[in-house]
Amino acid sequence: MMMRFPRKFALIAGLAFAFGGTVYALPAAAQVSVGIGINVAPPAPRFERMPPPRRGYVWAPGYWQWNPGWHRHVWVAGRWMRVHPGYRYRPARWVRGPRGHWHFHPGRWDR
Repeated sequence: MMMRFPRKFALIAGLAFAFGGTVYALPAAAQVSVGIGINVAPPAPRFERMPPPRRGYVWAPGYWQWNPGWHRHVWVAGRWMRVHPGYRYRPARWVRGPRGHWHFHPGRWDR
């Protein structure tokens, strides 16, 4: 049971993120890191076998998301996203700041 709960959370978090839509409507300058920095580095990315290409879609790879309630990272699986003509998708990523804190930058569409 303990192993299923994080997977279920990752699925719910991924769906909430995918259908939230507000991240993609913001200009690039407004899409800075989410929340405050954390001192825990994200684990190495998991290997995900990318499904065969789908016309009109781009693959958004999975990423680690910080869960403050559990004090650890949880995996959000990759997914297909409909192409936005004239835009390029930039995957979610973690960046280490000058003071050693890690900051999450969600995936976004750039012109």
